[in-house]
Amino acid sequence: MDSDQLSSSFGSAAPAYAEHRPDYAQEAVRWALDLAPGRRVLDLGAGTGKLTGTLAAVGADVTAVEPDPAMLAELRLAAPEVRAMSGSAEKIPLADASMDAVLAGNAMHWFDMAVAGPEIARVLAPGGVLAGLWNVLDDSVDWVAGLARVSGSAVIGPRDTPAAWRAETGQAHLPRTGGAAARFGSPEQEGFPHAQRRTADSLVATLATRAGLLTMPERERAATLGRIRAFLAGRPETAEGEFTLPMLTCVMRVRRL
Repeated sequence: MDSDQLSSSFGSAAPAYAEHRPDYAQEAVRWALDLAPGRRVLDLGAGTGKLTGTLAAVGADVTAVEPDPAMLAELRLAAPEVRAMSGSAEKIPLADASMDAVLAGNAMHWFDMAVAGPEIARVLAPGGVLAGLWNVLDDSVDWVAGLARVSGSAVIGPRDTPAAWRAETGQAHLPRTGGAAARFGSPEQEGFPHAQRRTADSLVATLATRAGLLTMPERERAATLGRIRAFLAGRPETAEGEFTLPMLTCVMRVRRL
């Protein structure tokens, strides 16, 4: 299955995505911005507004752009005070140099950076920041590492644990072509502790919003979710009631030259 099919799979699960996906650690967002609060920030590929809400909480002047109509509708319900627009990383409906920062929450890996790179450079003011944020599982915790193994790579993939994230995103999602590449500095990476309160049922529901599961054949999807439920039921940390899912919000940041 190609990346276009995977990236377009979320709209069908927009309400579940809005309910179950985590927000982003505020310290990670502050580091990503590297700017004073109140500056103009674009949340690109904003989905249902998980990053939008954190940006607003740290005092940014946020504009959200999202291509999927169902996801955009959820965002507008969650954050009616935010300017939210239909658009994509490859065609941003904003004026030249109109943003001080462009952030993408668990979205940059879907961008066609050969096209999106020049577009992002166009809307960023000189000296502005481009940053991608990813919530990853902290697999230094034993039961979380076990969950990753049981779930399989279609569910917990190459950006979903800290070491894999660093290797995967070091250069992979940056502008590389022509003038766009020349407009950005060297990337910086950092991780910030984060967590989400879950139950076994809500964690299964969270994992079910991942693209790999959304696009699986129904029989394979049911079998995968069954394995995950059985694993969680068999671990003392997750068998009963609420528990904390340990995560990191990992950030890759570059500056517009």
